[in-house]
Amino acid sequence: MKRIALLGMPNTGKSTLFNRISGASARVGNWPGITVDLMSAKVLLGGHIAELVDLPGIYDLHGFSEDEQVVRHFLANNTLDLAIVLLNSSQIDRQLSLLLQIKKLNIPMVLALNMSDEAKKAGISIDIDQLAKSLNMPVLQISAKYGEGLPKALQAAAAVINQAQAASDPARISLALEEDQKIEKEMESLLAHYVHIPSTLSDSNTDKIDKILLHKWLGLPLFFLAMYALFQFIFAAGKPLQDALAWALQLLRSGVLEPLFAGSPSWLSGLMLDGIYNGVATVAAFVPIIVLFFLVMSMVEDSGYLSRAAFLMDALMAKMGLDGRGFVMMLMGFGCNVPALMGTRMMRSRPMRLLTMLVIPLSLCSARLQVFIFMITALFTASQAPLVLFALYLMSFVTMFLTALLFQGQFKNKEPFILELPPYRFPTLRQIVLRGWLEVKHFLQRASKFIVIGVVLVWALTNFPSNVAPASAGTYAGQLGALFAPVLDPLGINNQLAIALIFGFVAKEIVVGALAVIYGLQGDALMVQMASQIDWVQAMSFMLFALIYTPCLSTIATLRSESKSLGFMWLSLGWSLGLAWLVSFVFYQSARALGF
Repeated sequence: MKRIALLGMPNTGKSTLFNRISGASARVGNWPGITVDLMSAKVLLGGHIAELVDLPGIYDLHGFSEDEQVVRHFLANNTLDLAIVLLNSSQIDRQLSLLLQIKKLNIPMVLALNMSDEAKKAGISIDIDQLAKSLNMPVLQISAKYGEGLPKALQAAAAVINQAQAASDPARISLALEEDQKIEKEMESLLAHYVHIPSTLSDSNTDKIDKILLHKWLGLPLFFLAMYALFQFIFAAGKPLQDALAWALQLLRSGVLEPLFAGSPSWLSGLMLDGIYNGVATVAAFVPIIVLFFLVMSMVEDSGYLSRAAFLMDALMAKMGLDGRGFVMMLMGFGCNVPALMGTRMMRSRPMRLLTMLVIPLSLCSARLQVFIFMITALFTASQAPLVLFALYLMSFVTMFLTALLFQGQFKNKEPFILELPPYRFPTLRQIVLRGWLEVKHFLQRASKFIVIGVVLVWALTNFPSNVAPASAGTYAGQLGALFAPVLDPLGINNQLAIALIFGFVAKEIVVGALAVIYGLQGDALMVQMASQIDWVQAMSFMLFALIYTPCLSTIATLRSESKSLGFMWLSLGWSLGLAWLVSFVFYQSARALGF
């Protein structure tokens, strides 16, 4: 099978191109010579089944960040039949150096010049034919966003593979990477002969928007206002979808499953209906809101606005020992902590990486979001819901900033912050849907992996020993809740909530399913039951604890592998657990003292 590598700098549209070529068939796999997983997909090209590998975006093949090392080690340990190098046409003067570095490795190559429309607007003209002749490789203009020029580019790639050129020699590449060639002079010669760049480059629309969104005083308030507006939209649009799905799931239970298990032993019907079905159905009812959240956030991220948020936050982050990149990683953590932790590899400074990794697990990830949407829907009105969720997001930032302030002395950093602001781009509907689907698929895979196992264990704990009433104090769950009561009672967290939190240590997706099993109810009935047993102060205390306390096992494993320090992992776990207890205690006791 042929192997193709996709190479380029960050923000060139490389991931967009990979997704457009591969569709939804991408998978994660490990490769010889590197310690991290990379995205790859099997594609049909020139009559061959080829493995397309998406390598990390890098600025320099000879740099020493972890992403640059990953790319070098991959090239030096894996045979390649073709490298597709993607450059941003409007920034070709800054990106041509990477192409020339890769060219020195004698890998069969195709150069794809992306975003040619932006280059044209900026007055940049490129003589494609002469550039191809000088480089001795196919050069094509494409739009990864809209798919323009892609068939022609893939034909050129197929032609290169079908020419039966010798594939790359990893041993030779290993030697070549030890030397730096005269890249800069060759780059200057190519730019001087074949590329015309006007003295001033400007994107008037981007500049006009940035005057408002990057305003010294208005920038940050506008950013948080935009986030609040998005939460309003997510709740307003998602609630009818959630109610419809919950109704359908209840109908499935009463109309199909209950008659089906009517003649079964009580333990079996209890396990299947009150255990597995209640737990899974309760989680599934919130999937529409999760889908909307990912669709909206993918649109915001691809638009270029998050880079502006990083720029706006850099001055504040610097006072806490972090920088704008750390803020971007925090925002990534709102989707999932695991890729956000892995994303810190872009930071060359180890102290900066460790401090950023310490704060990321405090991000309000999508799994926690599901828990909060359930509690907020059960205990708060429709008008209060967006405000409560927005307050939890703000609290997430507060705990992250507090952590950074307290620990910056232990993780001192002197690395400068450099960020390139891409022009604003409104993503296509296809981009939004594909990106959202990949995120949702990841969420569902994680959820399905843990929820069934979790709800079965919770059902067993709440139904055994068999000689006591289900979910009573005499069951194993009741005994476990009583064990933690001295610690959690001062926070207003009862035994049932305590059991859900304990299982949430494995994966936060289990928490809502566990509550459904504990109470033996689902949907609206479960919410009514919850509202009758706890008030809004207890619910808020519970959510604050769930927001801050120990992250899931996947995050813990990533903390251990990325930091390469068992002590750092335990520091992160101990700090988050202690901070969660303190914040919930202060909130709950203060609210009660004020008469709430």
